[in-house]
Amino acid sequence: MLRQNLYCEFIKNESIGMMRKKEPFVQSFITWFTTLCKRKSRSASNYGRVFAKWAVIAVITGVIGGTVGSLFHLSVNLVTHFREIQPWLVYLMPLAGLLIVWIYHVTSMEGKGTNDIIHSIHFGEKVPIMLTPVIFIATILTHIVGGSAGREGAALQIGGSIGWNVGRLLRQDEKDIRVATMCGMSAVFAALFGTPLTAAVFAMEVLTVGVFYYMAFIPCFIAALAAYGVSILFQLQPTRFAVLQSFDLSPVGVVQVIALSILCALVSIVFCVSMHKTEHLLQRKLSNPYFRILAGSFVLMLLTALFGTDYNGAGETMIETAMGGTAEPWAWVLKIVFTAITIGCGFRGGEIIPSFFIGATFGCFMGGLLSIPPSFGTALGIVSVFCGAVNCPIAAIILSVELFGARELSYFAIAAGVSYMLSGYYGIYQSQEIRYSKLKPEKIETYAK
Repeated sequence: MLRQNLYCEFIKNESIGMMRKKEPFVQSFITWFTTLCKRKSRSASNYGRVFAKWAVIAVITGVIGGTVGSLFHLSVNLVTHFREIQPWLVYLMPLAGLLIVWIYHVTSMEGKGTNDIIHSIHFGEKVPIMLTPVIFIATILTHIVGGSAGREGAALQIGGSIGWNVGRLLRQDEKDIRVATMCGMSAVFAALFGTPLTAAVFAMEVLTVGVFYYMAFIPCFIAALAAYGVSILFQLQPTRFAVLQSFDLSPVGVVQVIALSILCALVSIVFCVSMHKTEHLLQRKLSNPYFRILAGSFVLMLLTALFGTDYNGAGETMIETAMGGTAEPWAWVLKIVFTAITIGCGFRGGEIIPSFFIGATFGCFMGGLLSIPPSFGTALGIVSVFCGAVNCPIAAIILSVELFGARELSYFAIAAGVSYMLSGYYGIYQSQEIRYSKLKPEKIETYAK
């Protein structure tokens, strides 16, 4: 009995000793696990705070940008309709031009444009809020007298100005202000075209060829969706086109689309070179901005008298006609001439809608020669020339879906890819940085020509 008691006591003492040895290990494990949970929770809360911050900034920017963009859209539509029923307004072009130059002079906004918005995002420079009313008024004046320009250039400038100042007002640092600027660009673009995904991707892709700012995607997309929602409240219809003839995917069809895309890439180069050369030539020959815009106005009035009013304004009616399968063989050439003189002499507006016009009319005409249904050739031309002019293949592919639907997506992807590669390093925005080569996987560090 005594021996049994001693044995039990021994086992008990051994168990207690082993438990005491395990206590430091258990305590260390609990401490490590608690620290890990705290660290992960802090990391998760940090991601949550950043998401919430950008959601707020994007919604604010989107609502403001959507409101201003919708008012701008309505204003351009109103003055365009008024000019169409009052064609004599084109003869007020010299007066409107002088007023535009004077407005830019008295507000110290001379030389400011879309290139400056892109430049400010690259280098963190200030975007003055005064740019918003100035480009708004100048673009309206350009459209009411029939200047050949779009409205998206103004959209990017208005949106960039709004975004930059929202970021500054909310006391964001320099890098975050750049993202806020992109949010503003996305917002007003979406309000004007009704293409929120294209707007978000375009604002990120147009800055630097070969670099995609993924971090900015959610803020830009939220801002674009908010602005698009505002435009719906204003009862603005999104831009959509119906392709009248389908074009089934086939080896022969692929060859035909590649051929048309190669030609569209060349057209985009002609467009970009014409825009830049005309502007530089007019600035060199007529250094006084008042004389320059007067000379350009008289040339545009003469061209309008010779070729009619189809090439005045953005030309959306001609785009719709081309989608119906009809376009004059020389229409795209005349639109390049009208637009280059309009922007080069000092009127304000955008180049993207004119690129749609050029691509639509060229694609309709040349598509027919290549045995591509004219309506589908028009759609391919719009996407190809747009892509070649702005160097944004991903945005161009998404644009094709939002404008025409996804049925022939493979063909649109081919068109965008071919045009992007073969358009070289030309572009309508000369502040666009080209970081990577289009021909080799290497850095080149240059700017669009």
